[in-house]
Amino acid sequence: MKALELLSPAKNLECGIAAIDHGADAVYIGAPRFGARAAAGNSVEDIRRLCDYAHPFGVKVYVTVNTILYDDELESTRQLLQELQQAGVDAILVQDMALLHSFPILHASTQTDNRTPEKVRWLRDLGFSRVVLARELSVEEIATIHREVPDVELEVFVHGALCVSYSGICYASQHCFGRSANRGECAQFCRMKFSLVDAEGREVEHDRHLLSLKDMNQSDHLEEFITAGATSFKIEGRLKDVSYVKNVTAAYSLRLNQIIRQHPDQYCRSSKGVCRYTFTPNLNRTFNRGYTTYFLHGRQPDIASFDTPKAIGAFVGTVKEIRFDSFNVAGTVSFVNGDGLCFFNEERQLEGFRANRVVGNRIYPYRMPQGLRPGVRLYRNNDQEFDRLLSRPSAERRIPIRLSLRAVADGFELNGIHFSAEHQVAQKPQRENIIRQLTKLGDTIYSCEEVDIPDDFNYFIPNSVLSDMRRQLVASLGNQGRNHVDSVPMIPRQALTSSFSYLDNISNRLSQQFYGAKELTAYELKGGSGPIMQCRHCIRYALGYCVKHGGKRPTWREPLSLVLGDGRRFRLEFDCQHCQMNVFPSE
Repeated sequence: MKALELLSPAKNLECGIAAIDHGADAVYIGAPRFGARAAAGNSVEDIRRLCDYAHPFGVKVYVTVNTILYDDELESTRQLLQELQQAGVDAILVQDMALLHSFPILHASTQTDNRTPEKVRWLRDLGFSRVVLARELSVEEIATIHREVPDVELEVFVHGALCVSYSGICYASQHCFGRSANRGECAQFCRMKFSLVDAEGREVEHDRHLLSLKDMNQSDHLEEFITAGATSFKIEGRLKDVSYVKNVTAAYSLRLNQIIRQHPDQYCRSSKGVCRYTFTPNLNRTFNRGYTTYFLHGRQPDIASFDTPKAIGAFVGTVKEIRFDSFNVAGTVSFVNGDGLCFFNEERQLEGFRANRVVGNRIYPYRMPQGLRPGVRLYRNNDQEFDRLLSRPSAERRIPIRLSLRAVADGFELNGIHFSAEHQVAQKPQRENIIRQLTKLGDTIYSCEEVDIPDDFNYFIPNSVLSDMRRQLVASLGNQGRNHVDSVPMIPRQALTSSFSYLDNISNRLSQQFYGAKELTAYELKGGSGPIMQCRHCIRYALGYCVKHGGKRPTWREPLSLVLGDGRRFRLEFDCQHCQMNVFPSE
């Protein structure tokens, strides 16, 4: 039977616990340092507490230590990994090959640029138990990797923000701002405004977010990924708040459960416990930039959000009548005071405002937005009622258990645990009291579904003994949930190539020795002469001018360039043979 894992993000301990309560089978969280989100670090003690909370449910905790490292950081990283192992962490996500022998179980981060069977096979041979695939892969490409390398776990992103460049080989933030994405300090170059100009200086597009992608949403396609060979389904969001984690985790957990109910002999969840929610999960009511399935079934045009990099939320209706201080909305959605609303004005700029007062479908903003017009499509990007629901306790997770009580020669056994006690024949029926005492599971993580007591069981057991039996059973169940990570030997291998460039991200002596390279190559140390981004997203295709895919013939003269507001230019190269767009800094 194939165990399926829903992997949820945790910005901090609170988010990690919320992810577990709302249905995660595993949680990934940032270490105090050396994670690809520098702003999402956590103390080892908090990670230990998360492990203690997770493991009784069979939930795994993975820690991201997935930046490139410098020589003066190697010893402190080694010490950190020892502390994380002692804390009970189940696996580490890494990018830098200097860490190959530093932790028992390693997952290859998507930062290692994993998009081919050859790369995945190489990582497996190094001893990685799991490979996190590039976000850009289609279902067919994932299936090919699984078919050619079936003995490694494949993790795929299914929800959240998208990086426009293949992960691990984006150097735009380092080039422009001295902030390395490979060091967890991305400045989000891809969310900025650019003008698109041709070789003769003619402007094709003016001040648009040409590299900003919508958010991924594969909630309707999980079974396709399962069939393709993926076993872990990753929600992006280590910078997201706890409400986001609750809603998105619950939504995907319910989808996975639905698939398992349809195929009970084929699939199961990789952790234990049943979740009950006080709300109905809704992916449209949480942070999103609009949704896309990205390259699920190949290239499609509507994956970018050229007009804004911000969250627009869900469509809630069309503006109907406007008065001097209010307007009404044609639609069926209910609004409440404080809702955040937004729309695109005639200049395609996003305007946002708060609903100060709501009367039916008439909205009174604190200040009337200037660009609002009848017929404008309205979106809600801050849902006050939904946020209130999620600000309160919103889920409970319990592990259902079955109790079995038997009389044995010198006492009793409860679920195989022996208790020495003298047999006393009951003077009156004891069954109901025994069941009541044994099932007082209170604030433990267990709930009793059934108590099995033989029909001829007619013994008196004092309440104090029943309470002790219950406590020992709960303690035993808790110990069964603890995870122990044993060392797994790594098999050293050489690199896929004998020639190296800045794309190999070699930034310390141990990685240099591993690859057999003559020098350090990292862009952060020496720069590079190639592209600072490699993207499957193609601006020419998105604008409808890809002749290869049946688009219009361009009227401009290439090469095209992206131009920032301060005048810095970036040349675009369209590698049609590999269906890829490369971004170069202009000389």
